[in-house]
Amino acid sequence: MRRVAEPDRIQRFMTALAVKATRPARLYFTGGATAVLLGWRASTIDVDIHIVPDDDRLLRALPDLKEDLEMNVELACPSHFIPEVPGWQERSLFIAQEGKLSFYHYDLYAQALAKIERGHALDVTDVEEMFRRGFIEPIQLKSLFESIVPQLYRYPAIDPPAYRRAVEKMIEDIEKS
Repeated sequence: MRRVAEPDRIQRFMTALAVKATRPARLYFTGGATAVLLGWRASTIDVDIHIVPDDDRLLRALPDLKEDLEMNVELACPSHFIPEVPGWQERSLFIAQEGKLSFYHYDLYAQALAKIERGHALDVTDVEEMFRRGFIEPIQLKSLFESIVPQLYRYPAIDPPAYRRAVEKMIEDIEKS
């Protein structure tokens, strides 16, 4: 049985995976791992990551690390669910450098847009926290949403008008609070 991932367990994961890196790479945390490391959640069920560039050595190390640390690790990032948001790498927040592996939070605007599209209660709470803590701004979120609209056709599960309404409602709700 795997346990929830709290900050200490995620830090142990970072240290253990960095040992496996033989060439420079970047690991981006997303979802619950970002919420835990930035402090608005105590733990998460899954640690979602994205590695750039793909690195077979790091990917092969994941099953053993998952078992050793008793945690769920998934390969997931916003661009698996919504179009890639332009400039996401430049907006990604640096966490730490361990050996050849650099750790970042995947762009919080891209995370927010993916969470708004999913619309789960916990996702909505996460986006509210991103706004509350000053990580994202309404005008920039709207602008970045507009930048991905032309590519929404590539994601047939997304209903573009409903997605637009959800983004606009989130911005409206945040601006009221």
